[in-house]
Amino acid sequence: MYDKKLKIHNKSSKPTNVVAYEHGMIQECLEIEKLLPDYFYDFFLYLKGSVAVSTRLAYLNDIKFFLNYMVNESNLSDASSISSIPIEDIIKINAKDVNRYLGGYCSRYLLEKGNQPIVMENNNRSLSRKKSSLSVLFKFLYREEIMPGNITDAFNPIKLPKPQPDAIKRLDIDEARIMFDCVASGNGLSDKERLYWEKTKHRDMLILILFTTYGLRLRELQQLNVSSFNISRGEFLVYRKRGKESAMPLNKSVERALKNYIEMERSAYAVKGEDSLLLSMQKKRLTQRAIRDIVKKYTAIALGTTKENGYSPHKLRATAATSLIEMGASIYEVKNILDHDNVTTTQLYSAHKKDQKREIIKKFEWLEDD
Repeated sequence: MYDKKLKIHNKSSKPTNVVAYEHGMIQECLEIEKLLPDYFYDFFLYLKGSVAVSTRLAYLNDIKFFLNYMVNESNLSDASSISSIPIEDIIKINAKDVNRYLGGYCSRYLLEKGNQPIVMENNNRSLSRKKSSLSVLFKFLYREEIMPGNITDAFNPIKLPKPQPDAIKRLDIDEARIMFDCVASGNGLSDKERLYWEKTKHRDMLILILFTTYGLRLRELQQLNVSSFNISRGEFLVYRKRGKESAMPLNKSVERALKNYIEMERSAYAVKGEDSLLLSMQKKRLTQRAIRDIVKKYTAIALGTTKENGYSPHKLRATAATSLIEMGASIYEVKNILDHDNVTTTQLYSAHKKDQKREIIKKFEWLEDD
């Protein structure tokens, strides 16, 4: 989503909405950089040229959080604000200071929001990201000869649970069929939900088909436009992490869902010249939150649970991966379709043999039936 008043002169191959989305993140980065000490300027340039915009924003947020800790929660600096922290205070920081920050403060802290204090508790995955952000900063400062040594070598390790194939949450084939039947027929929806379903069922079907066929990430799907699709060539373009552009082939199911939505629903909500593919009833591009709610609603029915316990779009990404592998696709083909960075991620889905294990155990009985 972006401000339509913002004028964008776009000469790249990226859709304007993607350029605008990235521009919004860049502006957030610049706002954070204004709050940080001036001597970090070269580090800002380093991030700008070496990591994705989303990663840059995450690093800057984490570093700002650490500097706030230095000023307000520790004796690491006597500065009155993070922008006024002298470079000498940064140079004096050692690995023990960072380990105390990560293990002693970040694991659980209080956040004041209005008059309501909120207990913030981070798991090891969150702590690992904060550690990575500081590692990038202090390694850069060491390379630039600002820090006298590389303190990151003495950062305490943060153990992350090894992903287990059996723990992968996804819909099995029967559950996926229930989900698609619910979207097609309205079965399982409340009377109130059916009122909206009558007006959005083709859009919702397209959303679920795209997720379960290609394993798209939420942002990738949300940013799709009508112009992203080239029916005559049988493909559509998706913009992935780190600015990558991928051409994805269309199959008959996706083509039919797309045609039904464009011809039978979208025209009722689209204003002239609107290129956004997925529209709300307010004639605006669907937000990521709205798409997530749609997915949770239908997957909850398929799973026979409450909407709160329905699956997220990322679980449909897992559904696509395991389904493709079960149908005979190689892990390298699935890696390419899902845009995994490493094939070891895809192998987790390949190792997911839950149904086979169930059949083996069923046949291995110690006690005879009465």
